[in-house]
Amino acid sequence: MEKLKINGNFLAYERLGIGAPLILVHGFPLDQRSWEPLLPHLKDTFDLILPDLHGFGQSDVPDGTYGVEQMAADLASLLDALGIQKTYIAGHSMGGYVALSFARAFPQRVLGLGLIGSQAAPDAPERKSGRYATAEQVALQGFSAVMEMAEKLSANPGHAPFFRELIQSQRPEGIIGALKAIAERPDSLPLIPTFHFPLVLVHGLADTLVSSERAREIKELSPHATLTELPGVGHSPQLEAPAATAHALQKFISWNQTCPPIGGQEFIGIRAYG
Repeated sequence: MEKLKINGNFLAYERLGIGAPLILVHGFPLDQRSWEPLLPHLKDTFDLILPDLHGFGQSDVPDGTYGVEQMAADLASLLDALGIQKTYIAGHSMGGYVALSFARAFPQRVLGLGLIGSQAAPDAPERKSGRYATAEQVALQGFSAVMEMAEKLSANPGHAPFFRELIQSQRPEGIIGALKAIAERPDSLPLIPTFHFPLVLVHGLADTLVSSERAREIKELSPHATLTELPGVGHSPQLEAPAATAHALQKFISWNQTCPPIGGQEFIGIRAYG
């Protein structure tokens, strides 16, 4: 694990693999360890960059309030520090909201966007209120207030202990900050038709947290989108079906070999190591 001071706070990240850069942005309330089952399938194709978003894992918790826009700006600053101009970016759940914000703010830096168990629509008012209520519970009870998510993050009950371990290692302040950031995220659906890079969607058909209909509505808005639907898989395809998820993300490479993005592929900062 390495750390860099980004926008006044230390941000932790792992990096491994060979090829074009791919940032993998973890979901809520997890950290970069949630990608571990996927890495063996991708490290021979991509230069993988695995940040702990500020507030999670080994990264600092920022002072005050912050949104998904600030999380995206942190990733841009991390890329700058690593000397990477353009990248593929894929996010799981909350990480997808951050990835969409990155694409909104820095479209010229995006080679391709992946959304895994995520969505582009904002919260409905009742869902938004529920997140703030959960934040209040976390302030009183700590991480135990969101521990029930361990059973909801996968359709396979055998994965619950892994998620419980990740959740209980997070800090309440980070969980609270992320809940508020998620609640206030903008509507990204109008963005989808403006993207001229490949969009890879991976969604479990047994996902009880984000309906697979959310992925289908994104696909309908983009001629550059591919959708991989996984029967029997819940909210975490990267853990439940890592080979299929990796196969979907590898479509980035084949797409750009036949339809290079405007401006070409500038993989400045590529490293080759294990």
